Amino acid sequence: MGAFNLTLPVPSTFILMGIPGLEAAQLWISIPFTMSYFIGLLGNFMVLFVVAKEQTLQKPMYLLLCMLALTDFGISTSVIPKALCIFWFNLKSITLGGCLTQMFFLHVGSMMHSAVLMTMAFDRYVAICNPLRYATILTNARIAKLGLVGLIRAFLFVLPLPLLLRRQPFCANHIIPHTYCDHMAVAKMSCGDITVNRMYGLVLVFVIIGLDLTLIALSYGLIIRAVLRIPSKKAHQKALNTCTAHICVMLMSYPTFLFSTLTHRFGQGIAPHVHIILANLYFLLLPTLNPIIYGVKTKELREKVGKYTLCTCILYSHHAQ
Repeated sequence: MGAFNLTLPVPSTFILMGIPGLEAAQLWISIPFTMSYFIGLLGNFMVLFVVAKEQTLQKPMYLLLCMLALTDFGISTSVIPKALCIFWFNLKSITLGGCLTQMFFLHVGSMMHSAVLMTMAFDRYVAICNPLRYATILTNARIAKLGLVGLIRAFLFVLPLPLLLRRQPFCANHIIPHTYCDHMAVAKMSCGDITVNRMYGLVLVFVIIGLDLTLIALSYGLIIRAVLRIPSKKAHQKALNTCTAHICVMLMSYPTFLFSTLTHRFGQGIAPHVHIILANLYFLLLPTLNPIIYGVKTKELREKVGKYTLCTCILYSHHAQ
């Protein structure tokens, strides 16, 4: 009878180890983490503020930039503050509920980020291939609806992840060798069968992200075909130049995201600290560099940001005197 009473209790807390093997250097590692996080917050807040204040910027492309800024803010804020608490104060414990909540919002943000990049590709396709119909095809209301569909899709597809984990029996070992609660990192703490968790995680990556990448590739294939039909080389360059920022952001986001996701399943030969540092680059580089890339490549946004920055500096110097 005693055997039937031996149930595996769900641990009340997990322990996030930070970066195993580099514990002594974690305080120094926190410096670039902190700088990147606050630069990202400032840059994304500036994009949101300028677009909200300037009526001329309230157009589909800039609304998409605001969505990108919000997802970047959400992704980084779901991970970096807790990582800094580990590095600075050795606060490694996190409740099961907190762990699953962090995981949920982290993956929702990643799925939403992919949806926004896909919508941006469609925006560039319409702008280059159907410029005369751009204003009628992509209205602000339609962009808002596409953003809402992307958010609902992310919520519905990510929700099973914490629900599946909640039903798992967890072993006595609840030490997660990571800076945040990634789905597979938590699943590996289970004593039960995690086949469904593994399969569903792969479905998310290959079906949702794969679909987004396929549609992005299709959009750019049509863009290239349309550009090659233009006789002027100067027009070629001008058309492709409008896509440069979007391509740069995609080249930063998808490789780092796929590396982090697939390493948990197939990267047993990769040193843990290398995997964790590269995985954290996804949360550090995107929020920091996205506003800079779009600020440099988008003249109208750059000018407006410059105007508000100058006004702020003048006001600050006036008050200082």
